[in-house]
Amino acid sequence: MEAVPPDPAARAAELRRLIAYHAERYFRDDAPEIPDADYDALVAELRAIEREHPELASPSSPTALVGAPPSPAFAEVRHAVPMMSLDNAFSLEELEAWGERLARLLAAAGGEGTGAPASPEQVRLVCEPKIDGLACSIRYEAGRLVQAATRGNGTVGEDVTANVRTVRDVPERLALPPEEVPAVLEVRGEIYIALADFEELNRRQAAAGERTFANPRNSAAGSLRQKDPKVTASRPLSFWGYQLGEVDGGVAGPGGTSLRTHLDCLELIRRAGLPVNPEIVAVTGLEQAYAACRAIEQRRHDLGYEVDGVVVKVDDLALRASLGSTSHAPRWAIAYKFPPEERTTLLEDILVSIGRTGRATPFAKLSPVVISGSTVSLATLHNEDQVRAKDVRPGDTVIVRKAGDVIPEVRGPVLSARPPGSVPWSFPRTCPACGAPLVRLAGESDTYCVNADCPAQRVQRIVHFASRPAMDVEGLGEQRVTQLVGLGMLRDAADLYDLEPGRLAGLEGFGEVSAANLIRALEASKARGLARLLVGLSVRHVGPVVASLLAASFDDLDQLRRAGEAELAAIDGVGPTIAASIVSFFALPANAELVERLRAAGVSLASDRPRGAPAQRQTLAGRSVVVTGTLERFSREEAEEAIAARGGKSPASVSAKTYALVVGADPGAAKLSRAAAAGVPVLDEEGFVHLLETGELA
Repeated sequence: MEAVPPDPAARAAELRRLIAYHAERYFRDDAPEIPDADYDALVAELRAIEREHPELASPSSPTALVGAPPSPAFAEVRHAVPMMSLDNAFSLEELEAWGERLARLLAAAGGEGTGAPASPEQVRLVCEPKIDGLACSIRYEAGRLVQAATRGNGTVGEDVTANVRTVRDVPERLALPPEEVPAVLEVRGEIYIALADFEELNRRQAAAGERTFANPRNSAAGSLRQKDPKVTASRPLSFWGYQLGEVDGGVAGPGGTSLRTHLDCLELIRRAGLPVNPEIVAVTGLEQAYAACRAIEQRRHDLGYEVDGVVVKVDDLALRASLGSTSHAPRWAIAYKFPPEERTTLLEDILVSIGRTGRATPFAKLSPVVISGSTVSLATLHNEDQVRAKDVRPGDTVIVRKAGDVIPEVRGPVLSARPPGSVPWSFPRTCPACGAPLVRLAGESDTYCVNADCPAQRVQRIVHFASRPAMDVEGLGEQRVTQLVGLGMLRDAADLYDLEPGRLAGLEGFGEVSAANLIRALEASKARGLARLLVGLSVRHVGPVVASLLAASFDDLDQLRRAGEAELAAIDGVGPTIAASIVSFFALPANAELVERLRAAGVSLASDRPRGAPAQRQTLAGRSVVVTGTLERFSREEAEEAIAARGGKSPASVSAKTYALVVGADPGAAKLSRAAAAGVPVLDEEGFVHLLETGELA
């Protein structure tokens, strides 16, 4: 049965209602319920309907409006020069479409003697990071700050003069020589909070028992729009200047001042004592502009503040005047928006995965959504406490975030979209793989399946055994292991060495070549040595660092198994907890049997390290490597131990002496910001492993 096409008028009315609702949450309440990308999508859909059905367009449509009406809580300020919005481009094609419109306008403005460029590829453009903050106008008269206002609806804003006076980057008087001070100089820019300052602000809020903030943009906007300037003064607000409004009583341009280009304006702002973003670049033509946009996009997480795009502007002020504006946006500028890092989608279900140690981890099954350029259908929920704190439920519309290569996570629900009758999700009492009880240990946030023979644990233990830090069996990933376990060909790691190419070649996904390659990789893994074997056995608390320490202290696995807790605990870097775990592991008959079967298969149980030698090559001797966020292959302690075992240090904070910053999921914003400021290289987990092995930055 064919779907009935929506009625354009009804859909336009619904979109206007939704846009008005979310605009009020964003502009008036500083508490948006949906990400910017979802709001932009609503506006884009409405604009497309109005294009196809011009009779549905009206001057009161959100597509023709700027911002939102000012709050009655503040006195009104009428802008001498309107503070307009910007049209958006979300791809190279849309940026090129803007260039084509620019070309038509240039042709219309052309003619001999006008000096207008023949095409957009000859136009001088300025590319500026689009700061995710709150637009603000700051007016100076005779060099003294007299008024500051929010954008409001573009024509009338809110008077926030007393609050802006508390912002550290905004001078009370201009720094220009007296003879150069204009009678009126209106500087426009963005009030924002740097990531390091945002992290520190939330730390203070939490310590004082007060609510923390969701993101830097909302906290900056809420902090500026306070009735009490003392509250604003307590918040770490910053400012970037990016535009001039009124100058000497007229619009900045050839007719009123000596300013001829946008770069002239930025230089005046800088000389006047207000900060201008150092990432701003001038280019010629759209091809260079797009390259500049991509360059800033690639570095967006290194800047120390949130940006969601790049604003591309025509540099020549006379040319701007000839290009003009629409009712809500200048024709001479466009905002190139980065792929969104947050989107909303449907949380279809909350499921639980079981790891090799039996740890039960909840994760979200999502309606697929494109975030940061990739399709996301699964996202982590970390543990039972996180699900309860976020109160996300199956059937919710949720906000999902994926920043760069970081593991996607669910940030929280859109409460206004929660279906009626929704009930909180409860952590299951039994393992979804084997039905055994799930147990949460006292004082821990994690829950475990206590059945050592659980099939899910079996798969993950074999996957871990074959992983790169362990036996490094190329071509044996989770999908392949799951297939072989399901066929009854694998129950534990020792079964890997009983696989035969003839049996494998007849299975789905295997051919003669791939089967032979896997057998060859398994044969090569037999000689990895004691340290990697210990990692592969999944002894609790024994990661790559501890395994290397043990391999440097014992000749082989038999000698290690004969050692008591006291002897093991005396090894520097091991200690009583790890020692007890090792003794308990090898005391279990099933584990002893596994070792014997591995021996029989020809797996080396001997150490490949001279007794007493350093457990690892000293690839990081004298270097400081800081770790932030959650890594997949290492716990935080294991990562720091891995650095120390190679002669390095892992301090808690980033400084100019830091050699590299290793970033996992949910990294600390302060460390990222300090790394960017100090020029410290930032590594993902693959880069970290490469650094450990070679001492070199990938």
